[in-house]
Amino acid sequence: MDNIPLFTSDELVHYETVLGEVYSKEIPVERTGKRGRPRNSQRKIDSRLDYAVVHKTREKGRVVKVERRIVYGEEERIEEKLAKGSGKKINTSYVERSNGTLRQTNAHLRRKSQTFAKEMPHFKARLAVIILIYNCIRPHNTLSMNPDKTRTPRTPALVAKLIVKNWTIETAFKRPLIV
Repeated sequence: MDNIPLFTSDELVHYETVLGEVYSKEIPVERTGKRGRPRNSQRKIDSRLDYAVVHKTREKGRVVKVERRIVYGEEERIEEKLAKGSGKKINTSYVERSNGTLRQTNAHLRRKSQTFAKEMPHFKARLAVIILIYNCIRPHNTLSMNPDKTRTPRTPALVAKLIVKNWTIETAFKRPLIV
């Protein structure tokens, strides 16, 4: 994990929790030799993790103030990543678009729906398939546009050079699983 990207989101606590779990090391607590339950191990967050949130203040349903807050990372490093990236400011548009796409493609994530995931392994497997299709199989219009206004179908994985050509469903499910 040498190149950790900049993460941005709204103030939903789940993002901070998951990022803290994924980008941390567990430091076991030394035993004291005393009786009783031992203390829980501690987690040390990777110092290279950059995560910022956007706070929107609303009055009468309208956004009147937008503030950013850095949760993990350093201001200078976050500014460098913003300058190199496509967006020049911290915003929630990417995570909101991703959440919207996941809700559209997975009924278990839809609001006010009568479907629900009964077992977590099935839910995680379904999410993995949706993410695979989104990133490796389904071309995206904005990524497919050429400078001369023609289109070449491209997926996010192809643009990121993780694959050499767009996959089909058959290609994807013939690949061995990476665990």
